[in-house]
Amino acid sequence: MTGDAPSEWAAAWQVLAPVADLVTPMAVRVAATLGLADLMAGDAVPVEELASRCGADADALGRMLRHLVCHGVFAEPEPGRFAVNGPAALLASGHPAGMRARLDLDGFGGQMDLAFAGLLHTVRTGRPAWDEVFGAPFWRHLAANQELSRSFDEIMAGGDAYVADAAEEYDWSGVGRVVDVGGGTGALLAAVLGAHPSLRATLVDLPDTVERGRRHLAERGLDARCAFSGQSFFDPLPSGGEVYVLGRVLHDWSDEDAVRILRRCAEAAGGAGRVIVIESHGGSDDDPVAFAEMSLRMLVLSGGRERTVVDYAALAAEAGLEVAGVRGTPRGHVLLECVARSQLAIGPMCPGSLDHPDGGIGLFGGRCDRTL
Repeated sequence: MTGDAPSEWAAAWQVLAPVADLVTPMAVRVAATLGLADLMAGDAVPVEELASRCGADADALGRMLRHLVCHGVFAEPEPGRFAVNGPAALLASGHPAGMRARLDLDGFGGQMDLAFAGLLHTVRTGRPAWDEVFGAPFWRHLAANQELSRSFDEIMAGGDAYVADAAEEYDWSGVGRVVDVGGGTGALLAAVLGAHPSLRATLVDLPDTVERGRRHLAERGLDARCAFSGQSFFDPLPSGGEVYVLGRVLHDWSDEDAVRILRRCAEAAGGAGRVIVIESHGGSDDDPVAFAEMSLRMLVLSGGRERTVVDYAALAAEAGLEVAGVRGTPRGHVLLECVARSQLAIGPMCPGSLDHPDGGIGLFGGRCDRTL
């Protein structure tokens, strides 16, 4: 042991302590769950009044808020009176950041985080922690809990705007009908149908979600141009579409299940149809932190994983498809256009796509316009 050891430990602790702490992350989530930012709108509020409004113990609530104040979330302008500051404002209902829904312990976002209490189980067994923590596989648990399912759809709809943005990169000319497989409440279809008046669509998802999608599209005057199929995408899919879209679906599933989903799309698309895969990452070097975190989240929740372009191409090949073109989007999504092997013209792939050693590094710097 050297005389420098304590200072070395101190430096290491500065790195380890923030990532090891559970007190502050849980306090933020409790504040979101109780709706404290909403209750403090306007002037500072006495802690006793806050406790009465949200059904909490005043002493315990005060201790938690003082801890958060020490970390820059909320303010205490006078002893015992608390107010919203800049960071705390993000926790208000209706804020565009959507943080309250994401952190609410009674909703999907908070439950997703609580599933990490079973991470040791996942690391030891390779199986999802969700099953261990909540007593049922993720999708079955979601289907049995309507309020949790609604919360899931709400959070997914926030991300669907990015998928809809990715869909703008695709050339829809000549497409008569698009089938959005696992399309949630229809955010992608709303964007595509709104931009292409002659296009027709089919939304495929579980029945409760499809009904919410029907209302979402009806509010935009688009439901008359869309058919709705409440079903599992492991069952045969509606035929008649020229394009079948999987928008951020495959990363939820294991390789085996992802191939099953792709096969269903390939069957429905037939020899002349196309399958479009939209995912958040094209390679582990695009954003290594986000890639690693999301891959772990998918494993803990449902046994899924993040993948590179090469990984998705391999899954497509198992399903009888070939990747005919790849394109990156400004927001970091990757689009893969897959066709039946018999469709694919013999010719070189687009530069910087599948032949790259990481299956996607450098992909987003240019556009591949040969097929997409």
